Amino acid sequence: MKVSNHLRNFSNAYDVLERTFNNTYNGIAIVNLDGNWLKVNESVCDIFGYTRWELFNMDINNIVYAQDLGVHEEKYEKLINGEIDKYRVKQRYFHKDGTIKWMLISVSLVYFKEGRPHMIWQFNDITNRKKSEDKLKAMLSVAKEQNERLTSFANIVTHNLRAHSGNLLSLTDFLEEDFSKLKHNESFQLLKQAVENLQETVSHLTEVAKIRKIDDSKMEALNLYDYVEKATYNIIALAQNAEAIIYNEIDENLTVKGIPAYLDSIILNFLTNAIKYKSDERRPIIELSSEITNEFVVLKIKDNGLGIDLEKFGDTIFQLYKTFHQNEGAIGIGLFITKNHIESLGGKVTVTSIVNVGTEFSVYFKKV
Repeated sequence: MKVSNHLRNFSNAYDVLERTFNNTYNGIAIVNLDGNWLKVNESVCDIFGYTRWELFNMDINNIVYAQDLGVHEEKYEKLINGEIDKYRVKQRYFHKDGTIKWMLISVSLVYFKEGRPHMIWQFNDITNRKKSEDKLKAMLSVAKEQNERLTSFANIVTHNLRAHSGNLLSLTDFLEEDFSKLKHNESFQLLKQAVENLQETVSHLTEVAKIRKIDDSKMEALNLYDYVEKATYNIIALAQNAEAIIYNEIDENLTVKGIPAYLDSIILNFLTNAIKYKSDERRPIIELSSEITNEFVVLKIKDNGLGIDLEKFGDTIFQLYKTFHQNEGAIGIGLFITKNHIESLGGKVTVTSIVNVGTEFSVYFKKV
């Protein structure tokens, strides 16, 4: 009775294994060390388009893409020598209809009763994934080429515009010197103002065109506390005139990856904006603090100024020539350039704000 039960249990276990082998979605094959198929499931036949009989009567290398014939060699040697117990490779195969199939193959070594080793190959068809990757690479290549062309175009345009606008401004000055009556000519003064505005716009566009993504190897380790102290000192007259209080609560030991000129510009822009857009109802208070979030050092600049209506302006707050208050001299270039400086350093910036309560910018810098 015990022997009978044992045989029945063994038979049931074998049946379960056989069903699992034959009905697995991925292809599974048992291959000897010479590369001959010993057993394959139905999924292998579906993947390659051959019957079991056809597969058993062919060398596996006959359907391997020529350039991929050697992809197993190094890892196979380590497997046979016992240095690893399994490995993965990507390999191309020819389907029976002539199309190329990309396979992610997992290979492991097993020993049967006779002590002879065989390999179990698991085939995962990644053809569609590779097509998507190749398509993405092609799109990125096109985008890179277009960006390079746009950069060259921007450099040429800004250079030429700067030259022409400078000439126009000089000509208006010469005319005004030669014909003193033009100082009182309304049309001429409008023309001169238009030329000056053009010169200013070209200057802004030139600054924007200069911004590039900075490679990590070209960035320095910069002490955030020291740079905030330096920026605060540089605007001390502006702060005193507005009776502003600035608190530097940044950890004195924090360093970030950056370019000195960029970090100076970023901090100065946020500080001057906090003073420029202060509320007339209260004394301006600006608090600078820091925290570490994953791979970033986050600089927080909080003020109690006018605030920004984010429901109305949230999508355009960092766009070029967008302004949100009626302050004289606001042209909407500062936040645009600042955001681009931050992103060129591999960081990002977020903002929270309540109208007539205040604003807090969070600037993410890569930590050292």
